[in-house]
Amino acid sequence: MQLITGTTKLLGVIGDPVEHSLSPVMHNRAIASLGIDYVYLPLPIKPKDLAVAIAGFEAIGLVGFNITIPHKQAIMPLLSEISDIAQGVGAVNTVHRTDNGWWGTNTDVAGFISPLQALKRDWSQTKVVILGYGGAARAVVVGCAQLGCTEINVIGRSPQKLSQFQQSWENTALPVSINIHQPQQLPKLIPQADLLVNTTPVGMYSDLDQSPVDGATMQRLSAKAIAYDLIYTPSPTKFLQQAQQQGAFTLDGLEMLVQQGAAALEIWLGQTPPVDIMRQSLQEQLQGNGK
Repeated sequence: MQLITGTTKLLGVIGDPVEHSLSPVMHNRAIASLGIDYVYLPLPIKPKDLAVAIAGFEAIGLVGFNITIPHKQAIMPLLSEISDIAQGVGAVNTVHRTDNGWWGTNTDVAGFISPLQALKRDWSQTKVVILGYGGAARAVVVGCAQLGCTEINVIGRSPQKLSQFQQSWENTALPVSINIHQPQQLPKLIPQADLLVNTTPVGMYSDLDQSPVDGATMQRLSAKAIAYDLIYTPSPTKFLQQAQQQGAFTLDGLEMLVQQGAAALEIWLGQTPPVDIMRQSLQEQLQGNGK
């Protein structure tokens, strides 16, 4: 068991909810293996409390923290500096305390594309369908552009937020077409999807029997497609189970969690993190929970 003392430095993850997060398991195992005096905590923060929480973090000397739903965009005005990649994405998932204040960046892009790059595919003709338009979806857009995908279709329920999402990319240099659609258009888009990505929280631990795509629509998914759910617990989600039934190749969010977490840890500590140990800790935790 890790010994926490008066000199232990603090790291954490903020979100609402955050109780389900496996980041503390992964980071604390990495910290223990490195033999350093840090601890990583889950920090549940309601949207209305975000500003006061950040001020509190400064007061207690928190070294850095990760950000999950729903704070990835709301955090940005509260930071002193934002990296170019986070500016490009329009969302922050990692914050580090510097002499100039809070510095934010985005390691989700690298985390998202890591398991896709491992497939050694030509992505130049890939048509992408993204479910959701939040901070995670923004990282997926940038990641798909980096891979070389040519067409991105974004599905969401709010016409206003969809329009804002599309407009936010107009002055960027992303070499990709971004189209927006209402959920009722999904049955027509699914058969065209080479890569189907769920960035919504539908199907997480509190909605185990839910999927962002109904069964009849998922039956239109090509067996040659890739279905990628950013959710990592439960595994597989109902969304991925549906895709597997169609013969599609599936990915959950576990490797993305590992890779974005490793990048964040390197920022905070200034040393190379033990990626294999981080991955193993998550696999053991999921197996131990029977998930």
